[in-house]
Amino acid sequence: MQSGLRPTAVDAEFIASAATPGQFPAEGLPEVAFLGRSNAGKSTLLNCLAGRPGLAFTSAQPGRTQVVNFFRIGGQVQFVDLPGYGYARAPAGIRGGWRELIEHYLMHRKALRLSCLVLDARRGWMEKDLELKRWLEVHGRRYVVIASKTDKLKTQQERHRGMAAIRAKSPEGEVLPFSAVTGQGVREIWQAISTIKNSQ
Repeated sequence: MQSGLRPTAVDAEFIASAATPGQFPAEGLPEVAFLGRSNAGKSTLLNCLAGRPGLAFTSAQPGRTQVVNFFRIGGQVQFVDLPGYGYARAPAGIRGGWRELIEHYLMHRKALRLSCLVLDARRGWMEKDLELKRWLEVHGRRYVVIASKTDKLKTQQERHRGMAAIRAKSPEGEVLPFSAVTGQGVREIWQAISTIKNSQ
């Protein structure tokens, strides 16, 4: 993967949706997973990175991504959009199924090279985010923290305070700010993704 690569719209395509691990497509290209609470901005981030608005379904209503969606980007990497967690209005049985599906993917998918842990910059870390962070660390899964919706923090003081609070609980690694409105962070996130070809 070329450093700093940002593919054009024609390079991005939907591959498959999987409601069970048995429906995951065959492994091949290195994969980047997008994880986070419901409505944190995972699908929006994926679309911005791919240069294809509407590639991954987005909605203001939480809990709309209910399967694992796979996308081939530039013929060099696959993006994987995982169901959001923490959506309390979904039935408990459905939430449990999402959790099992996410954990199975994270635990067993050999093609997974990087997880993008997406937080809403306005809300920062919540308990389920911290649980996922600890899970990734325990299982040796490489990840990067992305603070999305930074444009919703209206003043410089709010942005500084919000990012400082997120960084305080992620001293191990860099936190990358992202805005779909301004394009902030797209280049830096692609730079992080571009390093995965040498990871195992």
